Amino acid sequence: MVDNARRHSPAPNLARRAAVFLPAELPRGGKIALWDPEGDPLPALPSAAAEITVVRRHGATGTAVRRRTVPALLLSLPDALPLLARARHDPAAHPATRCWGAAALHALHLAARGRLLPGLTADDHDAWRAGPLDADDIAQVRAIAAAMPAEAHAVPLEGRTPLQLPDPEALVKAFLDAVVDTLPRTASAAYAVGAPFAAHGPQHLPTLREWAAEVAAGVDAGVRVSLRLDLSQFELFDSAADEAPGEGPGGRVSESADGVADGAEKQRRAGTALVQVHSLADPTHIIDAAALWAGGGTEGFGPRARIDAVLALRRAARVWAPLGRLMERPVPDVLPLSEDELYELLGPAAARLAAAGVAVHWPRELARTLTATAVVRPAPGSATDGTSFFDAQELFAFSWQLAVGGEPLSEADMDALAEAHRPIVRLRDQWVVVDPALVRKARKRELGLLEPVDALAVALTGTAEVDGEQVEAVPVGTLAALRDRLTAATADAAPAAQPPGLDATLRDYQLRGLAWLDLMTSLGLGGCLADDMGLGKTITVIALHLRRARSAPTLVVCPASLLGNWQREITRFAPGVPVRRFHGTTRTLHDMGDAGADGGFVLTTYGTMRTSAPQLAAHTWGMVVADEAQHVKNPYSSTAKALRTIPAPARIALTGTPVENNLSELWALLDWTTPGLLGPLKAFRARHARLVESGEDDEASERLARLVRPFLLRRKKSDPGIVPELPPKTETDHPVSLTREQASLYEAAVRESMAAIEESEGIARRGLIMRLLSSLKQICNHPAQYLKEDTRRLTGRSGKLELLDELLDTILSEGGSVLIFTQYVTMARLLSDHLAARAVRAQLLHGGTPIAQREEMVDRFQSAEVPVFLLSLKAAGTGLNLTRAAHVIHYDRWWNPAVEDQATDRAYRIGQTQPVQVHRLIAEGTVEDRIAELIASKRALADAILGGGEAALTELTDRELADLVSLRRSA
Repeated sequence: MVDNARRHSPAPNLARRAAVFLPAELPRGGKIALWDPEGDPLPALPSAAAEITVVRRHGATGTAVRRRTVPALLLSLPDALPLLARARHDPAAHPATRCWGAAALHALHLAARGRLLPGLTADDHDAWRAGPLDADDIAQVRAIAAAMPAEAHAVPLEGRTPLQLPDPEALVKAFLDAVVDTLPRTASAAYAVGAPFAAHGPQHLPTLREWAAEVAAGVDAGVRVSLRLDLSQFELFDSAADEAPGEGPGGRVSESADGVADGAEKQRRAGTALVQVHSLADPTHIIDAAALWAGGGTEGFGPRARIDAVLALRRAARVWAPLGRLMERPVPDVLPLSEDELYELLGPAAARLAAAGVAVHWPRELARTLTATAVVRPAPGSATDGTSFFDAQELFAFSWQLAVGGEPLSEADMDALAEAHRPIVRLRDQWVVVDPALVRKARKRELGLLEPVDALAVALTGTAEVDGEQVEAVPVGTLAALRDRLTAATADAAPAAQPPGLDATLRDYQLRGLAWLDLMTSLGLGGCLADDMGLGKTITVIALHLRRARSAPTLVVCPASLLGNWQREITRFAPGVPVRRFHGTTRTLHDMGDAGADGGFVLTTYGTMRTSAPQLAAHTWGMVVADEAQHVKNPYSSTAKALRTIPAPARIALTGTPVENNLSELWALLDWTTPGLLGPLKAFRARHARLVESGEDDEASERLARLVRPFLLRRKKSDPGIVPELPPKTETDHPVSLTREQASLYEAAVRESMAAIEESEGIARRGLIMRLLSSLKQICNHPAQYLKEDTRRLTGRSGKLELLDELLDTILSEGGSVLIFTQYVTMARLLSDHLAARAVRAQLLHGGTPIAQREEMVDRFQSAEVPVFLLSLKAAGTGLNLTRAAHVIHYDRWWNPAVEDQATDRAYRIGQTQPVQVHRLIAEGTVEDRIAELIASKRALADAILGGGEAALTELTDRELADLVSLRRSA
């Protein structure tokens, strides 16, 4: 109504004028007058201009008053309400206007709560009125009236001699009536109470006088009623259970609360509702209806208190029918209640009564805090000694535990609750509201037995699935103690002592990692040490081996390129500890010698482990370590399957990237280190992975984090305790322009491929997209790579190659060393030939480089014999220690930033003493440019949402794909 009304365009300074309400016989006809007590001119609003008579004080003492006619602006209520609502919080507004703003907001609040009733004016015209008002509403009206300055009610009452100003409280109530009479003039009002109360014009309705009088009683009543519940009848149920109907103790007939001599009547009753009467004038005045009718203590209630109370009960009976029985009693003081009626008052009936102004008061001792929690505890007779968690093979009891106010109920209490058939029961000397669903849980408390791994998952996540629903679950006893140890170890583990035999001084964060690994392996749980590359995972595992001091050897499975690194570091940091390689055509475990007898190290590669798994599985190992464990991130691969066949009391996975593309990779690692922890892969995908990867369920992300956090120790180089250990690192993106040849090839490849892609679908379409992306990246690198040319002429054809030459000239002139990564071996060979033609000393490492030659290359680079090291990203992105380099150049971009970071970490790792500069070459305006944006956003998400690399791009629409690959000439 307000939005559709005719509007003035009041000047922005109108709120600085004083507002006064001018009532009318028809409430909605009231006006707000704005006038200036200082006599300043008003804005020119001809349609609203008027004059009003006000009363002003004058004279030296301010006690004399006189009439005064002043110019004013008269605004209808629809026009005035927005101005008043804004003025309420406007410090520049006049105090009178701010006061009427508070009244306007309260009127709107009443309308929003449905506190408005239809009725008639004194001359029988339709009018809505504000009501019924509760004690808080009346207090608000009185507060507004008390704060009202003289200017807010300065218009005198007509026809009064001497001059008389309106009472502020009465004026505020008239304003509330006027506002609520304005608002509901809609079609919905016509549907609810009839067309006359929806019309804007006055409707004469003399035939509704009697009805309107009853409605008005609800508005003008001086009292309200409430119900106080008495549950003592519940005790009569118990005491009468063994008695004959109609007989009390000793065979005597007992009378009910209202005089009915019938024991069966007692048993039908669950309680009584006692009617109380409250004074609206003074909310501290409360009296029972029985006392009010008896004539005692009625001061402050007025002569109409009984009538108003009966009318209030009659109105309340319209929203809850049982109250109608009170109208049949000589004194409407006590209402017997059945169990069903108590159930209603516990639920929707109480809400309906509250809306009608009738509060329901339950006994003070009534508790509404009955809760049920799924509890996991060691089953009776299970092992409680110090054996490893999984070695004990104990089962755990899973059951419901009910509590009142957080205090667990005893078995006897839960048995009593299970037998209850009432909405309220007596437990521990107090009344307790009972949810039928909780009674069912008390009756069927046992939920079964859990395997240790399932019990541990419940303990860590704090939730369990019961009948397809996630419920709160808590561990107790030894399981709770284990949960606390695990969570404390990952949150803030105390550093372990330096193990004897270690010829090195571990850093503080490495000692903390050692303590965590020692705890996990001693419990038989296993874990994944997921520190950033270069933070010393190898030396931490060597220290763990020395700390465990087992007679059985430790088996290390790693990429072939790391065999030499492991052997050198074991020999360096644990001198005297036997170490041997299980690799090559002459490998054998029959002559283990010292490496097996004295608990040394046995090193093997993933390829060898895969082909020799039965032989390795037949041997006894004290611990199995999977280095660069992302090699077994695919649980269905033959390598991952072979690794799972090798038994060991402790399993440790080492990786800098526990998740590269999706959470199934995390499952593969942790299901190997701690089998069964995350459940079957299919269930893990449905319960955790899909919800987390979609980013739609924060609760699922937190639940999964609680589950995996104790089993995965993740430290980054940016962590506060590690940053001081490393020099600064600077990362720079170098945009380069395509040459004319590159641009022509690029556009031709896009044009031809997009035409074929648009005509294909399914696997064929995805294959074409992958081929296009690869072609475009090769063109961005160098036309010779895309065209599969020899190296007769490379210069002048690639913007990247020109920038690479410039960077190398600067780095080498300063005596620096540099790593150059590319994902393409073909491009690496082109670069090697190009550098050789320029007489730049360089060497190339790729997947086909023999292990012995790799180690020689690393030694040559670290000793500064060769300043430029060309490396293929997949073959050399992990495991190598190349701290001689102060520069890392990524010639082309990989889709996953974690893989690029791992490559950078060949130089940026513990032991690096120089600042490291990372250079990324990006062809401007190409797919590389857009991929760079995607990589930046992916890194910023910090593992919250995981993408699928190149494969995700194959699902783009034709339009999206065209936008991704099209060459942007403006760049």
